[in-house]
Amino acid sequence: MIKGRKFGRYYRFLLYLAVVVLVNIAGMSLFFRFDLTSNRLYSLSEASVEAVSTLSEPLTINVFFTKDLPAPHNNTERYLHDLLEEYSAHSNRHFNYRFYDVSAEEGDIGENAKKNQELARSFGIYPVQVQSIEQDQVAFKKAYMGMVMIHGDVVDKIPSITTTEGLEYEITSRIEKMNSKISVLLNLEAPVGIKLFLSSSLGEVAPRLRLGDLTQIPAQVERIVESLNAKYYGKLSFSSIDPSADPSAEGLISSYGVLTLRWPSAGRPGSPSVDRSGSAGIVVESGGRHATIPLIDVIRMPLFGTQYQMADMNAMGERLSEVVDDVLDINKKIGYLSGHGTLPIEGAQQAPGQEEGLSNLGNLVEREYSLVDVTMEKGIPDGIDCLIIAGPRQEFGEYDLFQIDQFLMKGKSIALFLDPFEEIDVSRGQQMNYNQGPVYMPINTGLEKLLGHYGIEVPKSYVLDENCFEQQMPQAYGGGKQSIYFAPVIKEEKIAAELPFMKNIKVLISIMSSPVILKEDRLSVAGLAGNPLFSSSDRSWEMKDRINLTPMFIRPPEDPAEMMSRPLAAIVSGEFPSYFAGRPIPEKPAPQGADSLSSGPAGEAGAAPGAPGGIEGRLGKLEKGQPGKLVVFGTAQLLKNNVLDEGGQSTNATFIMNLLDHLNDRDEYAAMRSKMQRYNPLRETSGAARTFVKSFNIAGLPVLTALFGVAVWLKRKSRKRAIEMMFRK
Repeated sequence: MIKGRKFGRYYRFLLYLAVVVLVNIAGMSLFFRFDLTSNRLYSLSEASVEAVSTLSEPLTINVFFTKDLPAPHNNTERYLHDLLEEYSAHSNRHFNYRFYDVSAEEGDIGENAKKNQELARSFGIYPVQVQSIEQDQVAFKKAYMGMVMIHGDVVDKIPSITTTEGLEYEITSRIEKMNSKISVLLNLEAPVGIKLFLSSSLGEVAPRLRLGDLTQIPAQVERIVESLNAKYYGKLSFSSIDPSADPSAEGLISSYGVLTLRWPSAGRPGSPSVDRSGSAGIVVESGGRHATIPLIDVIRMPLFGTQYQMADMNAMGERLSEVVDDVLDINKKIGYLSGHGTLPIEGAQQAPGQEEGLSNLGNLVEREYSLVDVTMEKGIPDGIDCLIIAGPRQEFGEYDLFQIDQFLMKGKSIALFLDPFEEIDVSRGQQMNYNQGPVYMPINTGLEKLLGHYGIEVPKSYVLDENCFEQQMPQAYGGGKQSIYFAPVIKEEKIAAELPFMKNIKVLISIMSSPVILKEDRLSVAGLAGNPLFSSSDRSWEMKDRINLTPMFIRPPEDPAEMMSRPLAAIVSGEFPSYFAGRPIPEKPAPQGADSLSSGPAGEAGAAPGAPGGIEGRLGKLEKGQPGKLVVFGTAQLLKNNVLDEGGQSTNATFIMNLLDHLNDRDEYAAMRSKMQRYNPLRETSGAARTFVKSFNIAGLPVLTALFGVAVWLKRKSRKRAIEMMFRK
């Protein structure tokens, strides 16, 4: 019996020991954790998972980080360890990383550490100076805190990692840039189709239009595609289509917007003339997306009529490469419109009244995109998906509006920042009238016609708000704070947080903005969806007509009916109807040197002077667009350096970059950037609520504690009495 008990104890001990061992083994192999932070700060974003799980070639990350650094750098090293482990857990077999033990330069170091230092320097990673407190003394030491990423023949580095802020975004964006082109090409299920549409019937009119020998074009384009295939892993497929011999191509020509020329051709003597036509263009198509490159440029000029010019085949390879990258979403480019009085990016000459430049915006954009200068004279390039128009002052001509309209019809995106007034300092150059303020002249650019057609209105007024930025006044002026009513502070409840790229944006500041009104009836007819991005508070009003922004002279209106919330920015998306639908294409202004072109009487629109028979060119105008996005702001001041910080850490900078990500179909990157926004202000409460909470904390908690003590005392007394009564019986 005793032996059985001893055996039972040993059996239970061994069983418990086996359970503990198995639990530890399971914990090592089935490790998991929960990220309970509201923004999922310690979990990889979808963009990061996508970047490392689709690697097509080995990616090696070498980290050079000195050990035993003082706070907060030791936390940075620990966070980097955890972050790279997360990358590794979600990656495929091509991802690997390694931490190199690199000692500080002072003191005796081992041979292995010396080799690691030399390796770090060979990659351009050098030590930085950090501060530490040792034995109540401030000391400085040199430490390595950098990393190198090697992907194929591409090497990228982060030379100094001094903070965890935005570290995941920086690593992922660098990986994505190195991997995107290779991965996209290798993962294509079908080749990129490059279709040449060239009608043989154009040979009838090519000599008259001075287009040269069109029969050589198919062979030239095929050679260009073959040369490009070397760097596109053979993923380009070329085909040539003659619409004159293939009537079924008519539908494709219409859907792709390929240029079509029409002209009358005389038949036999006595028989009626027969209308002839021919098409020419190159279409790049992949995955449901397409772009069209015109082979024949149609130039309509006043007095000189219509001119036809063959595309430069020497530059066709570069242009075709840009369009292929655009269709495949490789190397995203953002266009910035210069000219027409727009705010200049760094390097451009500052216009009067535009002391604050946009250099911070340019630097932030170029971290993630290629910034392309765009002018209306040269046209909007094919390789950009998003166009920024910031603060134009000059009027756009009809042909300029046509280019912007057609850019939107192609399914592209436009970010439009409109200033309602131009500030003119009338006292400049005058010795008198020192107290005379600036004059605000309304700005009319012609873009208002396009916006009205799409269902958007931007009135000529400023939105002022009692909930605004407050400026600290110097003691010489009495001290205190001065309300800057034309700089509304946008609180969380007035921000469209339901939009993914607006998530975690808790506060914004707008400056000198007019309201942006969405016309619901017009949007409904056009089949468009519109949403305000952010609005002023319920204590805001409009200043119209006589504009005076001197803070000391501004008083809120006495009529409560004038106080209401007003949208300051809006986004409209969908298949936009063209403003030029059912209308002739506007004439292109004559370029400089137009007098050297062939002269003659002005022909009608579409008629080529010197080309008998009245040849008419249809420019492939799109009257109904592919799904695109249009964002309209009532101010361009949001983009200036005094609003956007250089490091991009402010909520305004995060919002602008998130918006550009959204316009370029990179919502997952916007979400990754937003989760690092840790500004979480307390919600606004009424005075009565604050008084109640304060009183409850001061007097309520002690009273509740006393009442709880009395309740316990009464309960014990009742229990004591019940026991006494039980023993008396």
